[in-house]
Amino acid sequence: MTKQLAHPMVKLQRKIASLVESKIIKPEDSIGKIALLLGNDWAYWKNELLEFDFSMKDPVKELLMIENWDEE
Repeated sequence: MTKQLAHPMVKLQRKIASLVESKIIKPEDSIGKIALLLGNDWAYWKNELLEFDFSMKDPVKELLMIENWDEE
């Protein structure tokens, strides 16, 4: 039996969902607001988000709505 690894964006999505649930950020906050919360990892995640056509001005809730991170 092989275990399927989750897409790296799923990890970010879970982290952001946790921040929203903890009321640290709001679903309406811009994705750019999470930069301070991700610290040194932000450059990597920003690049990933840009590759998926996210803008730093998009609301966090748009990131949380993605169900499948398959790259085509």
